[in-house]
Amino acid sequence: MEGFELCFPQLNSSCRKPKRSHSDTVLIYIGLCFISLLTVTLNLLVIISISHFRQLHTPTNLFLLSLAVSDFLVGLVVMPVEILLTTTCWILGDLMCVLYYILPGILITAPIGNIVLISVDRYVAICYPLHYPTKITLKVATICILLCWVYSCLYIIIIMNDNLKQPGRDISCYGECVVNITGSADIVVSFIIPITVIIVLYMRVFVVALSQARAIRSHIANVSLKHSKTVQVKKSEIKAARTLGVLVVVYLMCYCPYYCVSLSGQNLLLGSSIESLMIFLIYFNSCLNPIIYALYYPWFKKTIRLIVKFQILQPGSCEAQIL
Repeated sequence: MEGFELCFPQLNSSCRKPKRSHSDTVLIYIGLCFISLLTVTLNLLVIISISHFRQLHTPTNLFLLSLAVSDFLVGLVVMPVEILLTTTCWILGDLMCVLYYILPGILITAPIGNIVLISVDRYVAICYPLHYPTKITLKVATICILLCWVYSCLYIIIIMNDNLKQPGRDISCYGECVVNITGSADIVVSFIIPITVIIVLYMRVFVVALSQARAIRSHIANVSLKHSKTVQVKKSEIKAARTLGVLVVVYLMCYCPYYCVSLSGQNLLLGSSIESLMIFLIYFNSCLNPIIYALYYPWFKKTIRLIVKFQILQPGSCEAQIL
C-alpha cells in the first residue's frame, strides 16, 4: 500500500483513493463540469419552452418535455455526484450508496419509456393520421407519462430489493460504492423489449413516410380515397418522425455499449471503472438530446431567443406564434 493514500487509514480493508496528477484532475473536473452545466442549461431551455408557450402544448412535445425533465435531473443531480466520485472515496455508508443509485436507475429507465411513447405517438400520427387527434390527446399523453415514471420507480426499487436488504454486499473494500443490478431479466425488460418495440414501430413509420414522399414526388392525383387516408400525412409530421428517428439512433448509440456488455454475460458493478465510463456515455445522451432539438426544430431556436432576451416575462408572451 506504500505510495497510495487510503480512504480510511485506520482500517486495513480500506480502499485506495483515486490517484491522479493535479493537471489530470483539473482537466477531468473542467470537462465534466462543462458537460453537466451544458446539460442543465439546454434541458432547462427545453422545459421552459414547452411549458411556457401554449402553441407547443401538443402530445408529442409533452413526451419531449418528460424526456427533458429526466435529462435535466441527470445534469443537475447525478452528474455532479459522479464528478466528485472520480477523485474521492464514498464516505456515506453502504445504505446511502444503494439509495444513491436508485435515482440514476430511475433516470436511466424513464427515458427508454419516453422513447417508446414517442415512437407510438409517431406511429399513430403517420400511419393513422385521421384517428390521431382523437386517440392521442393531451390527457392521454399526460396519463402515459405518469405511468411511465411510476413504472420506472417501481421497477428500480424491485431490482434493487436485494441490495436494500443487504447493503454493501458487493463492495470489496471500505470507501467504494458499487451495486450489482445486472441480470437477464433486467436486460430483457429494460432494453430488449422496448428496443424491439421502437425498431418495429419506426420501420413501419418510415415505410409509410417513404410511400408518402414518393406519392408527393410523382404528383399522384388519382388515388383511391382509402389509400389517400392512409398515406396523406402532413410534411411536418414526416419531418417530426425523421427528427425523432435521429433521437432514437443517438439514444441507441449511447445506451448499447452498457447493455451489450451485459448481454455478453458479464455482470457490471455499478461504481466500477468500466461501468463508470459506460454510464457516463449514457449520461452524455442527456446533453445530446436538446442539441438535436436545436438542430432540427426551428421552434426551439425561436424560443431560445425569446427566453434569452427575457421576452417571456412580458404579458401575453405565452400566446406568441412559435410554429
